[in-house]
Amino acid sequence: MWGAIAGDVIGSYFEQVPTKSTQFYLFREESTFTDDTVLTVAVADWLLHDTDLVSTLQRYVRRYPDAGYGHTFLTWAQFRQRMPYQSWGNGSAMRVSPVAYAAETLADCLYLAKKSAEVTHNHQQGIYGAQATAACVFLARTGKSKSEMRDYVENKFQYDLQRTLEEIRPHYVFDVSCQGSVPESIIAFLESTDFESAIRNAISLGGDADTMACIAGAIAEPFYGGVPEEMMNQVLPLLDDRIRETVNEFHNRFIG
Repeated sequence: MWGAIAGDVIGSYFEQVPTKSTQFYLFREESTFTDDTVLTVAVADWLLHDTDLVSTLQRYVRRYPDAGYGHTFLTWAQFRQRMPYQSWGNGSAMRVSPVAYAAETLADCLYLAKKSAEVTHNHQQGIYGAQATAACVFLARTGKSKSEMRDYVENKFQYDLQRTLEEIRPHYVFDVSCQGSVPESIIAFLESTDFESAIRNAISLGGDADTMACIAGAIAEPFYGGVPEEMMNQVLPLLDDRIRETVNEFHNRFIG
């Protein structure tokens, strides 16, 4: 989960100032956590305490009202609506990574990912985005290779992961849909050589940088054995005590 949060914090600056390069300073004065972190922690809280997910997500929005939520999600949360709204946006994918640690099997992971998504993102593409991301995290943490991860996601979700970043980057534009950002985020991980390069790859596409780096970072963390210490030393001071405590509690319960 720290990988998702680190990706979000690093990508936060580049959502407003996009880049098509992998060469950039990772942290800026403007670097901050956004809705990606808030809602990832909300999902972790839900899994920890077996609460009602709708109420938990909405409680976190009230706690962090200025985190940069999408308009439709924010309206849903502020008016305390109970019904989903057929979203295919990548919000379902950016918040899903904790389920891959709470799940004991891949089937359980897919079930929990669907459950975490469909309270808002009940469009099939919104569910697929969450499931594909969670599956990659689960497969990474259970020792599967990149080729095994690629084959599984392509066969299960019909995502085209044969493209390269070099092919995608010149024409890629800001896209908040699952189908237009989750495959590219996975490719950013697949082409990486370490945790940092996964983050740099995702941001270098010039798209929804914080969310794409959040997704790539979530997958890269278990695959590469964690987030580099020097990076965490920059991320942790930007989080409040409540977020740090919830993530630590989740790690102690499900990761060890």
